[in-house]
Amino acid sequence: MKYLPLEWRSRLPSLFITGAISLLFSTQLMAASCCGGSSATSLILPKFSKAMLEASVDYEKYDGFWTGDGSWSPDPPGSDLNQYRLNLGYGHRLASRWQASILLPYVWNQNQYASFERNTSGLGDAQISVWYEQFDKIACVWKVKSWKDLIPAIYWGGTLTVPTGISPYDNVEDNFDITGLGLYRLDANFLADKTIYPWNATFSFSYGKYLSRSVNREYGNYVEPYERQRGDRLKTSLAFGYTYFTGNMQSITGTLAYTYLDEDQGEINGVTDTTSGLRKQSASAILAWASDDRDWITKLIWSHAFDREGWGRNFPTTDIVSIVLSHVFR
Repeated sequence: MKYLPLEWRSRLPSLFITGAISLLFSTQLMAASCCGGSSATSLILPKFSKAMLEASVDYEKYDGFWTGDGSWSPDPPGSDLNQYRLNLGYGHRLASRWQASILLPYVWNQNQYASFERNTSGLGDAQISVWYEQFDKIACVWKVKSWKDLIPAIYWGGTLTVPTGISPYDNVEDNFDITGLGLYRLDANFLADKTIYPWNATFSFSYGKYLSRSVNREYGNYVEPYERQRGDRLKTSLAFGYTYFTGNMQSITGTLAYTYLDEDQGEINGVTDTTSGLRKQSASAILAWASDDRDWITKLIWSHAFDREGWGRNFPTTDIVSIVLSHVFR
């Protein structure tokens, strides 16, 4: 049985897909209300569309980590830690204001940590979402003529994360086998999106609660059974963008976003686990292209975590590059 240094245990290459995530977190770049303008934070159908298919590829590069007290430390010399993800998603309209979606990732871990090397792969954790649209017509405008033109498109939703990935509680050798958290989580989501061409802004907020689980195995070794409860999870994001229209009405949108993620300390058998809990702050730059009918959308995303003291806790610092392709069915 192979084990890594203790400090790596807080740096599991776990998935947050919505999206994280992310899904820890797949970023949907089209304004769902007008199909082509802003940056929501989940797979959300444009207004009046019937369905949407989405595929994305992520490359995540790990480079250092924040310790439990917020200090930042580099990886040992010779380390090269990477994760690749293929994410497949489908959204479907249930009614005029209701829609649902599912997202499933497949994960490849390719890691060298000091003199230790390991390459593994497997399914990640799936996400199932339901959204309610608190508006009846497209909220994007070209000119503000009354106060009603300032009202954003507002969405309320819920996301269930299903532990379909490989977790520390399965028959694994070490942390580099892990592709999921091994826990169910239910998130309550809020999203507000507003476009006054050529400018757009999006604010999102989610609050998640994990279901507790009984554990009798860790990293392939059977242990005395205990009850594990992860802490509540908060994620919020703010994004601003600008859209340029070509002569044939194709659109190119550039967006800058800031994301804050925080998870409270968990419990083991009802006692606070002081080694748990996490925090991460990151910024993203996004470039999106949409066809003239807004049925095809491609996106390039770069997300960067700040390797500075106090900007995170119990979490790796990473750079994530994503390429996303979406197709909308009317």
